[in-house]
Amino acid sequence: MTGPLFHMVTGAPTPVAPFSHAAEVDGWVFLTGQMPTLPGDDRAPLPEGIEAQTRRVMDNLIIVLRGLGLGLQHVVGVRAYLTRFEQDYAPMNEVYRSYFPRDRLPARTCVGVTGLARGALVEIDCVARR
Repeated sequence: MTGPLFHMVTGAPTPVAPFSHAAEVDGWVFLTGQMPTLPGDDRAPLPEGIEAQTRRVMDNLIIVLRGLGLGLQHVVGVRAYLTRFEQDYAPMNEVYRSYFPRDRLPARTCVGVTGLARGALVEIDCVARR
């Protein structure tokens, strides 16, 4: 077993708290939950609506993955957090599903929460394997 690596990815969104974009050990890569913030301007207003926020979150995850030489095809597990679960679950799923081939959907948990940083509607983290 090798020691963990802690990654900060150039061009990825500025963290909204004290964390690395990803931590890696023995080929397992744990990506911090991404918010619907714009890379390069974390003070910009968040996109409006769950669909736009989900796209921004997924695109932010892709930026981090690419910065580590990975892609969505390496993702094996996902956790999604929604502040308006009943209202946003179905539309979030529609956007989320569009990022993966139908036969390569990662294992996933989706949880309703009472709040997220920056007043976001959605946050998604994932685990990838090299």
